[in-house]
Amino acid sequence: MSEEILINVTPRETRVALVENGMLQELHIERASRRGVVGNIYQGRVQRVMPGMQAAFVDIGLDRAAFLHASDILRIPQVPVGEDEDVPSLPTPPPPISALVQEGQKIVVQVVKDPIGSKGARLTTQISIPSRCLVLLPHSRVIGISARIEDEEERARLKSIMAELAESTGLGFIVRTNAEGLAAEALAEDVDYLRRAWQVIGEDSATCPVGQRIYEDLTLPLRAVRDLMRKDVDKVRVDSHESFDRLLAFARQFMPDLAERVEHYSGERPIFDLYGVEDEIQRALLKQVPLKSGGYLIVDQTEAMTTVDVNTGSFLGQRNLEETVYRTNLEAAQSVARQLRLRNLGGIIIIDFIDMTDDEHKRQVLRTLEKGLARDHAKTTVYDFSPLGLVEMTRKRTTESLERQLCEPCHECGGRGSLKSSETIIYEIFREITRAVRQFEADQLLVIAAPVVVTRITDEESAAVAELEEFLGKGIRFQADEQYAQEQYDVVLL
Repeated sequence: MSEEILINVTPRETRVALVENGMLQELHIERASRRGVVGNIYQGRVQRVMPGMQAAFVDIGLDRAAFLHASDILRIPQVPVGEDEDVPSLPTPPPPISALVQEGQKIVVQVVKDPIGSKGARLTTQISIPSRCLVLLPHSRVIGISARIEDEEERARLKSIMAELAESTGLGFIVRTNAEGLAAEALAEDVDYLRRAWQVIGEDSATCPVGQRIYEDLTLPLRAVRDLMRKDVDKVRVDSHESFDRLLAFARQFMPDLAERVEHYSGERPIFDLYGVEDEIQRALLKQVPLKSGGYLIVDQTEAMTTVDVNTGSFLGQRNLEETVYRTNLEAAQSVARQLRLRNLGGIIIIDFIDMTDDEHKRQVLRTLEKGLARDHAKTTVYDFSPLGLVEMTRKRTTESLERQLCEPCHECGGRGSLKSSETIIYEIFREITRAVRQFEADQLLVIAAPVVVTRITDEESAAVAELEEFLGKGIRFQADEQYAQEQYDVVLL
């Protein structure tokens, strides 16, 4: 499989695209005005303790207070985005939140989830600091190995090396997927780097004021190289010379074997245009996703969950209905896995595959979906078909989806996704006219509305207007205004 990482840098925005076999699989965006805070460590102060929620709100200097749950104070820390680690969580429930923190208390916390929508950032006190090959767990002595390293001999080798390296530090570590095959010397360098970083954090946290950032994660280009750069990545191409110099220095320090794969792109054509990434981004904002067979997906993102509906569309098949449905669902399962990564959809996801009667077909569709999700850097959990024929799954969400990063609610429909029809608006206008005449004295009324509404009133509804004028004993004039949206209108008394 051919993989490339493309980095597009402009003064106020940086974008990173992961392309596999010529197809865009992931897109990460960082804007100067709205940089993510996941991974950052802050000196916070507890604002409110909420016993009923087993949580506290903590001031860390952001616009909204951040959320700290009791379980995030005690449990083993969650692993940074992109890793699926095999580390057990503590089985005992946490004590009451009031026994853990008090209002006004200073507390060092780390952000594990960016503010999303109206919700503040999610926090933990169990700090974790990632490097190229390891994740430092300073409050734990655990040595964990990434679940994506499947070879048992390699897992045993890495665990033995890390047990020896960690013994003198008194710290815990998780071995990331990138460590597979690395020598003990490379791991020792990462251990030393993380130990020094934790020492600096400890010194700074003792003196910095509330709301101050103690530690900041790397910028997006450096994070992309740290988290996405693997042996099967052929090239990292960046279109900024300054960013290229930083990436090359970073790669030479932490991954010298792969440093030669970092390239500066100096072509005249924008790098995202060259690879068709811009077109893919535009398509990723549409609800409908076409399938090669002629079928299609409908992807709907709501506040509570994301739903994906599978349709056969124009695909008629060649043998029988069951075979047609099966082939469509197989193709849809592959497409769904890609769309979840590309659109960065998280939380609860419901997939409505076309109904199948053959149990083996259902198993194959689920297996195809799981295989497609295997390369996803976010943790996913897929459940079997429900009695209603739906597949329920979850995908870990730490940042906003692509749509919510790039778009805002429609000003005309208020985010509903639909507008009142011109007929509905006309009858609202008629009711408003009647209400105005009963409340105020006027000889004539002027209605100002959108052209499409006025055209329909004066054409199809002219008889209804005449009846209303006769009923009220008033004259009614209509004026179209291009500045009015379809649902806007004014009734003016003359």
